[in-house]
Amino acid sequence: MSRNIELIRNFCIIAHIDHGKSTLADRLIEHTNTLNKNKMRAQVLDDMDLERERGITIKSHPISITYKDYTLNLIDTPGHVDFSYEVSRSLAACEGALLLVDASQGVEAQTVSNAYLAVESGLEIIPIINKIDMKHADVESVKKQVIDLLGCKDSDIICISAQKGIGIEEVFDSIINRVPCPYIKPEKGTRGLVFDCVFDKYRGVISYVRVFNGEIKKGMTAKYFANSSIHEILEVGKLKIDKVALDSIKSGEVGYVITNNKDVSDIQPF
Repeated sequence: MSRNIELIRNFCIIAHIDHGKSTLADRLIEHTNTLNKNKMRAQVLDDMDLERERGITIKSHPISITYKDYTLNLIDTPGHVDFSYEVSRSLAACEGALLLVDASQGVEAQTVSNAYLAVESGLEIIPIINKIDMKHADVESVKKQVIDLLGCKDSDIICISAQKGIGIEEVFDSIINRVPCPYIKPEKGTRGLVFDCVFDKYRGVISYVRVFNGEIKKGMTAKYFANSSIHEILEVGKLKIDKVALDSIKSGEVGYVITNNKDVSDIQPF
């Protein structure tokens, strides 16, 4: 994991249902050898049975991948219209967003909603047209729709097939060249955003955190501004497919924090 702030990119993928968000995430993970090919499976970030059955992402699944010298933190987002609040939490932890649009279905309601959320969050938006290899793909028509939505240029739009791996290198290059590195405010102390959390029956509450200032280490205490609760930090680390413990997570980085807290209700993300 890079400790050079200029080599970190925090981004998410936003899309309407079934426009290929999980498949694109699979290709990014596969392309960087983040997961051994023998363990690779479709929709690797969707680990809930319902997610895999319906092809709909429900929970946020952050993961850190390495491309060349860069650390790319993919903060996955729910894809259903009912989870706009969860999407907004993930956007708050990012500097950029890949806006994915199906080449045959075009811009749909959730595409518009997610695009507005990303704009309001001040993110750099990279428009991507997916499934260009499909029989009914109408790339030129969809490009016009995207341009009307975002006011971008034709040259700003990337055309890919996540299923076949077409255009994936261009996606990586755009993330590196167009998404800004994290901005660190000149403030004292440590400050981070809990954008999601899960409960582990053995370890208690595991928080997914974007650090904005300072660093978070084992042995520190975490104070949550939502309810002023205070808990001892037992472990911190980065989020690969499995959790990898580190000495600390620092400004601009995304990772997990485990405290002695056993009650999810004590943490109110965002």
